[in-house]
Amino acid sequence: MESADETIARAPLPTAKTLKQRKSLPIQVLRFISINLKMIRMIRKGHHPMEKN
Repeated sequence: MESADETIARAPLPTAKTLKQRKSLPIQVLRFISINLKMIRMIRKGHHPMEKN
């Protein structure tokens, strides 16, 4: 069984582009808005009134 240090050492490192995107405030704001809109759509899809027979 591998130790945690060995597993971490084999993990892929983020590219320079990925690190830049993670630090960019405008990109993070857009991602935040996008994720929230997806959640709102999902919640609305599941919250419909009960049908009466």
